[in-house]
Amino acid sequence: MAFSRELRRAKIKTRVRKKVHGTPERPRLSVYRSNTGMYAQIIDDEGGRTLVSASSLKDKKASGIAKIEQARIVGAAIAEKAKAAGIAQVVFDRNGYLYHGRVKALAEAAREAGLNF
Repeated sequence: MAFSRELRRAKIKTRVRKKVHGTPERPRLSVYRSNTGMYAQIIDDEGGRTLVSASSLKDKKASGIAKIEQARIVGAAIAEKAKAAGIAQVVFDRNGYLYHGRVKALAEAAREAGLNF
């Protein structure tokens, strides 16, 4: 079988999602990383709906700067929106990505802004 990044990430994602599940009391903070941007959503899996979202493409401060800085801005933005929605605790879903670089920067920025996970 040929090596495929997409297949590898899909396998890791299913392995992580077996354990990580969002509830109304503690929703799931899901991260998506693309070549051009960084996205974060807070999801209630039991209700099947997205409670809060943030994106580096929609945030005007995040345009035209380094990707790791974009991730920090998105992390802070998702934490602020979550606090405004009354969400203090989440469970972190790295979505099959390794916990370093942009994913780690987003998580640390969200923690610094007051989100607990």
